[in-house]
Formats: sequence, structure tokens, C-alpha cells
Amino acid sequence: MSRSRMGPALAGAVLAILTVLLPNRAEAQFGLRGGPLGVARFAVGHVIGLSRLRHARMAVRGSRYRSAALRSQDPRQSPNAAERGQPANPYVIRAALTAQAALSGWHGGRRPQGWWRHPDGSYGWIGPVFWPFAHDDLTTAIILGDTTSLSLYGYGDIYAAIFAPYAAPELAAYTAPQGRRARRVPSVEAVCDGSDTGGLPVDRIAAAVQPNEVQRTALDELSAAWASARDTIRASCPAQAPMTAPERLGVMQSRLDAMIKATDAIAAPLAKFVDLLDDSQKAKLDSLANERRAALASAQHKDAQAASACDPNYDPRYDVQAQRQYEQLVQQQWPAEDIANTLKLDDTGRARLDVLQDTTLRTMETLSPCLTKAAATPQARLAAVKARLQTMLQAVGGVGDALDDFEADLSDEQKAGFEAIGPKRGM
Repeated sequence: MSRSRMGPALAGAVLAILTVLLPNRAEAQFGLRGGPLGVARFAVGHVIGLSRLRHARMAVRGSRYRSAALRSQDPRQSPNAAERGQPANPYVIRAALTAQAALSGWHGGRRPQGWWRHPDGSYGWIGPVFWPFAHDDLTTAIILGDTTSLSLYGYGDIYAAIFAPYAAPELAAYTAPQGRRARRVPSVEAVCDGSDTGGLPVDRIAAAVQPNEVQRTALDELSAAWASARDTIRASCPAQAPMTAPERLGVMQSRLDAMIKATDAIAAPLAKFVDLLDDSQKAKLDSLANERRAALASAQHKDAQAASACDPNYDPRYDVQAQRQYEQLVQQQWPAEDIANTLKLDDTGRARLDVLQDTTLRTMETLSPCLTKAAATPQARLAAVKARLQTMLQAVGGVGDALDDFEADLSDEQKAGFEAIGPKRGM
């Protein structure tokens, strides 16, 4: 197996034992629950969709998708699929769109993948932009009950914020493209505009429930609130590229906070519309989510790895191979001794680096990517989505605090050395 293919597999298999092996310094901060099984659910979740990932890589390599990354188009509809009369695979399209934009500004952009990609082939960081499809993910999760993409955001994105794969000139290219690079590196504004493709599927909802006049008015009010929520999220896009790890974590917090505000803004009009529906109409509205769930269940059933990935009976303490691979992975991702020597850290600095490492790694348990059963109603799904976002915001805040403590006594030279670690690891 090539090194590029081993990465996701190792991440999926080895992180399952984190709770068993990691220190407990961050436990009180996050109030972790679930123990080793909780981490097992996270870890093997990274393996979910590896078959989809292979297809996504093929799509990314396909020239027919390369020019689509910067256009405002619905990632759920592929022109080629439409021509064949077949439904588009939203995960493959999304992977192609995000990969083109994410890799175009990276020094390794000619390679088909970057180490910070999600297991489904998409990217949570595109240059300076975090969570490019934020609004779409809220819509898909709340209306269609599909949290597949939303659930993949977690430790990997936080780690990529600390050890960003982009060097300063590469990040700057997204803010003000110049020269030859301008022909292929999208601006921040283009990324934010191009990834904001969805919105409330008003026509599908209306076709399903056949609203009366009063219900249609409520649906229009909901649509307006949804559009306003999209504007709130869009406004959280950074105007400039964040050049340091604290700034990148700040971007994450700003984005998450905007997404939470968006859920608050649509809660009342969503409840009003749904409450006006009779039982038959509610069942028809739920059918939209049922169709999506059936498709997801079918895909997961065919994937043996996914079927066992989140098995609550799996105990990583008895997986010797996973333990060995875990040790290799942590050493690869957190070469603490090399970092300490490079930055010439004293004992206090080393201790603070340990806390930063442990706090970041612990987010793998609090932000498990294993899918949970979708709630029955849109209101309940909205509440679940908001809870997930709040948990992630808390996790990012905790890592940010640990990072601030770590950098508190570092010199400018040491801080610059720490920032240089990420791009060097991406070479």
C-alpha cells in the first residue's frame, strides 16, 4: 500500500485507542464521556466512506470537474449525471469542488490529495476558508436528516488550524491572487461565493406537502429566514487570510458562532411552519428525509468497514495492532521532541506543549464522526445540529486556550518557527 493510501487507513484504525493511552489532563476541561468506546466510535469513523473516497479521488482527477470548483452550482447535481438521467453523488461532487480549490494554493497542489482532507475526499479547510459548505450542511442535516458531511468536522480540522499546510505566500494568494498563480488560485470571496450553492429547497417542500395559503405564507417566511441565515454564515468568511494558528482557530470560532446564530434564526419560523401542517403533510415532509436516509443506509450496508466502524461493542484495549499504529500516528502528527528541540523550549514550554497536544487529541472523542440516528422531526434535528456545533465551538475554544498558554512566553522567533512546522510537514 502506498504511503498516500496508508494515511487515512491508519487514522481510522489507530485512533480508536486514544482514551486508553492518552493522559487525562484535558478531561476535566471538556467533561468527556464514553471512555474507550467513545473514542472507538470516533476513530473507526475515519474509515467510513473509504470506498467513496476512492471514487472521489477519481472525480478530483477528472478534468470535467476542475473548472467547476469556482462556479456557483449545486453540488447535488452533476451535469454529466443529468445527461445520463442518473442522480449525482453529492459526496463525489463536493469532494471535487473542494479539492480543486484547496489544493490550488498548496505547494503540493499537483498531487491528487492533501493530508488534511476529510475521509470522504472533501476538505474542511480551503486555504483561509473554514467549512466552505457550512450553509449547505445545515440545510441537508435539518431538512433531509443527513449529517454525513457535518459529522466529519472535528479533530482533523482543528489540527489543520494549528499546523496549517499552507505557507504565508500560499495563503496570501487566496486573498490577492497575482501573476501565474492567479490563474488557478481562487480568491477568498470566490471560494465563499462558489461554495454557497444551496438554500431551503422550497419547491421540493411545497411539492411534497401541497401547502394551503396560510401554510405557504409560513413557508415563505421560513425561506426568508433561511436566506438571512445564509447571509450570516457568508459574512463570517474571512476578508484576509489568517496567518497564525491563533488566528485560524479564531476563524473557526467565528464560523461556528455564525452557524449557531443561523440555527437560532430559523428555529421559530421552522416550528411555525411545521406546526401548521396536518399529520399527513408532516409525514410527506418527513418522506424527504426518509429518502435520504434510505440511500445512506444502502451505501453503508455495502461497506463492511463502515458497518463495523461504530460498533459499540468494539473495545480498542484488545487491538494490539491498533495500539502499535496509534503510537506511530501520534509520533507522526505530534513529534513533540522535535518541536521542543526546534523551538528550544524550556521545561515550562515543554509542559505547555504536552497540554496543547493532549487537549487537541481529546477533541477526537468529543467530536466523534460516527453518525447517530437522525431525529424524527426537523425541529429536533435542528436542536441536534446546534448541540453538535456548540460542542465543537467549546472544543475549539479549549484548544485555543491551550495554544494561547503555549505561546504566551514564546519569542517572536519561536512563534515563527512553530508556524513553519505545518508547511514543512506538507512537503
